[in-house]
Amino acid sequence: MSAQSPAALTSIAADTIERLRHISTPSLCTELFRLGMRSVFLEGVRPVRTGSRMAGPARTVRFVPAREDVATYEALGNPAYPQRHAIEHVAPGEVMVMDCRGVAGAAGAGDILIARLRARSAEGLVLDAGIRDWESAQGSGLPVYALGPAAPAHVSRLFAADENVPIGCAGVLVMPGDIIVGDGEGVVCVPRAVADTVAQRGVEREALEAFILEKVRRGAPLPGTYPPGPELLAEYEEHRRRKGERRPH
Repeated sequence: MSAQSPAALTSIAADTIERLRHISTPSLCTELFRLGMRSVFLEGVRPVRTGSRMAGPARTVRFVPAREDVATYEALGNPAYPQRHAIEHVAPGEVMVMDCRGVAGAAGAGDILIARLRARSAEGLVLDAGIRDWESAQGSGLPVYALGPAAPAHVSRLFAADENVPIGCAGVLVMPGDIIVGDGEGVVCVPRAVADTVAQRGVEREALEAFILEKVRRGAPLPGTYPPGPELLAEYEEHRRRKGERRPH
């Protein structure tokens, strides 16, 4: 079992996570793309409950294919079993991210484990596998993102091998401590090293696109409006100046 000390993680501004929580995943993807990062949106995972929103540093679990001599129900009773150990030691505000190899037909967690995560004040759960007790999970109060409902326990297909190591979840590299943001459209991994920049630019992006949306609703054509041309940006800059704000870079 591996772990990464929080002291080894890049520090971020005190308000960065809260700012990221209120930025849409499309805006985050745009700003990360502008920084040259394309593989950041976790494909296929969807919120169990409508209206879910979360942001927090990742705590990771890595699964490998099950083998009959080790992937047993008895293994789940071992306190050191990485899946159970990670849940029992998740820190308040962390998002549990599980690399389940995209196995939709097995459940990486169910309502009991979700309840324990909530009791530990976790921020959310993301896994590229199924969830047991889907309807119960919907009412848990914990933001959960998964591939869909699945009744079989994970040991039928998977075995937890490690925790707090780099993983690949839904096609995206997730490092321990990266900031995981989820909303109604899905989940984005914001690399910790650029979290402050993305949080600042994302807030500005949201303001610009709200301005553009209002223009389009009032009948403005797309050319010169979206993406914004020089005239629109000049108008927007004046709008921000009147409000004492600045436009995105």
